Amino acid sequence: MAFASTITGYAKMANKNVVYGSWTTDTTGGDINTGLRQVDFMFLTPTGSSVSADAPTVDESLPVAGSAVTIVVTSTIPGDWMAIGD
Repeated sequence: MAFASTITGYAKMANKNVVYGSWTTDTTGGDINTGLRQVDFMFLTPTGSSVSADAPTVDESLPVAGSAVTIVVTSTIPGDWMAIGD
């Protein structure tokens, strides 16, 4: 299965774009392609029935130029994400 992310919605917040979606993985992370030109904030929430020993984290220095944001998950749990940027 590897790492896969999907976009499930778009919104506007003041003068920023908001994109949100979910990821699934059987590895320890991968790239979330947000579709934004620059990502200023990224929120990650693990989901599913498994307890996460460690929180998923963004493996980048924000803001990130470009659409791809690398995340790290120490347990192979799915999750939801939200990115805010331009």
